Amino acid sequence: MAVEYMQLRGAERLRYFAPTMICAYVSTLCLGLLATAPFVASRADAVAVSAAGVFGLLLSGGLGLVFWRAQRHDLEYVRLTTAHAAAANAAAVHAAVHTAGWRILAEDPEQRIEIQTGDDAFSIGERLVVEFRGSDVLIAGICDPGVGFSLVGRRRCAEHRARLEGSVLDDTPAALATG
Repeated sequence: MAVEYMQLRGAERLRYFAPTMICAYVSTLCLGLLATAPFVASRADAVAVSAAGVFGLLLSGGLGLVFWRAQRHDLEYVRLTTAHAAAANAAAVHAAVHTAGWRILAEDPEQRIEIQTGDDAFSIGERLVVEFRGSDVLIAGICDPGVGFSLVGRRRCAEHRARLEGSVLDDTPAALATG
């Protein structure tokens, strides 16, 4: 089965991948150091400039790769197979969104819901996307770019995804009443 990823558009994509792009920019600067090192007057200075370029390239390139892999992993949909149809799963997600006080940004009834968690006026909030395909539910979410690419932001996003997962996997009579 092919891996599916949540799609980001325009400024949202730039904002989310900013840490990776910053690392790529620093890596480019380090390549510039390596390119100019042969033109430094003294051999000792050329070695020092080359060493700084290599160190910076390895560090910023490695960090950028770690960021990119983690971000791509976050964009990957988690597929849940439920015992309910798409309508019941969509109703359960709506109830969870309403209970949490989140905003629905876009919706294609019983197919896709885009959610913004926005906890306060100072943060954008995590972006969650839920897709419904028969009895399967696909959930993906990204961290709030305002918080930055941090463990706290990633933990909050994981908690929000878990809340949605729990809402569609809940087999209590209240959850089944909507379906």
